[in-house]
Amino acid sequence: QVQLVESGGGFVQTGQSLKLTCVGSEDIFRISVMGWYRQAPGQQREMVARMTNGHRTMYADSVKGRFSIFRDDEKRTLYLDMYDLKPEDTGLYYCNADRGPRYPAVWGAGTQVVVSS
Repeated sequence: QVQLVESGGGFVQTGQSLKLTCVGSEDIFRISVMGWYRQAPGQQREMVARMTNGHRTMYADSVKGRFSIFRDDEKRTLYLDMYDLKPEDTGLYYCNADRGPRYPAVWGAGTQVVVSS
């Protein structure tokens, strides 16, 4: 069974940084669009950043210029560097592997990020 395991979340103050990591249990990275999503309490899950296997990136407007996504397919690892964190960045951050319409998406269990003001 394919698994994604996130780590790196934590409790930080406004303006600080965090680096999230997601490791895959199988070599799905090469055929997947990998992404980070987040869900704040009482809100819907939203896309934060995605990277295709050609390393094309997409970011939510709210994180552009502050967050950076990177993938290392050899290590089956996805990263999210988060700078200048704001309280509105608080949420449970999920790693996602999108293998296209023929396969179900794969989600990790999430890693919690809390940014205090």
